[in-house]
Amino acid sequence: MLQGRPYVSNAHFDLAATRNPLYSFDPTADIAAQKQRMTDKVFELMAPPEKRTNPEPIIEYVYEGDPRFDEIRFRFESEPGFFMPAHMLLPKGVWKAGGAKLPTIICLQGHATGMHISIGRPKHEGDQEDIDGDRDFCVQAVRQGYAAVALEQRGFGELTGELDKTVSCYAPSVQALLLGRTLIGERASDVSRLIDALGCFDECDTNRVGLMGNSGGGTATFYTACVEPRIKIAMPSCAFCGLYDSIFSQYHCVCNYIPRLYKYFEMGDLALMIAPRPIVVVCGAKDSSFPLYGVKREFETVQKIYAAQGAADKCELVVGPEGHRFYADLGWPVFNRLFANI
Repeated sequence: MLQGRPYVSNAHFDLAATRNPLYSFDPTADIAAQKQRMTDKVFELMAPPEKRTNPEPIIEYVYEGDPRFDEIRFRFESEPGFFMPAHMLLPKGVWKAGGAKLPTIICLQGHATGMHISIGRPKHEGDQEDIDGDRDFCVQAVRQGYAAVALEQRGFGELTGELDKTVSCYAPSVQALLLGRTLIGERASDVSRLIDALGCFDECDTNRVGLMGNSGGGTATFYTACVEPRIKIAMPSCAFCGLYDSIFSQYHCVCNYIPRLYKYFEMGDLALMIAPRPIVVVCGAKDSSFPLYGVKREFETVQKIYAAQGAADKCELVVGPEGHRFYADLGWPVFNRLFANI
């Protein structure tokens, strides 16, 4: 039963409350046929860029002065003429050492002032508060022996959509819609092109790539894992929830929306595109933006999908005790255990 309906009269809520998405997961139907139909429709709705680019990254600098890790700042061409900035952190002694390639974690910040949060480097007022919410993802990952990559998302930080603002996804979101695209589709494509670029680094094992992020970064993590099979494990945080309970019934930034998505799917259904690759869903018990009852209901669908593919042990829900933040001490042990078996 749907919960969380606001105290308003609105035809949209009446439609949503009675809607059965057209492509809901059916455990009695052919799995492969459902997955193909879903994949075709999701690519149509997300409308990611189609043109491939030169994968070779352009290294801007290498900094080896931090005692915790070495840092490589680089950019790569995501669309013809459009370059994305990124930072890679490596455990000390790995850079240009010629050793074994490292499993690689791509880290996506959400609605923050930029990817510098992922490397624990405050630049603006309020940044330290974000970092204190366990959002220094790259520092956490490299500490555990991974190659960790912070990718700037379109609309945030260095790729902000409006002048003089550090967090503005509105302009690029609506511009993408006018062009017949979606910002989520573009962000997913950016991750794919990043994996191409990481293949040029001797230190990165692109056969063992994980993706994680919180809030808007968690949203991009989930949808990217749906359409990019090279993502071997995904850990979306504070983003996975029933569409009705979260982005339909509450105010959210427009970058969360894929036109017509709810006509075909609820969020849990989309896990069919990820399974049987592992997924760790992290949420906060007191997160009002993505309420726990909506998370749990959709995760039941995820469990059915994974069980139907003989992979019931490859999906886990991690519930933190607080609100809209990441939970490093709870999330990483589960992620590491599942990743170790890939």
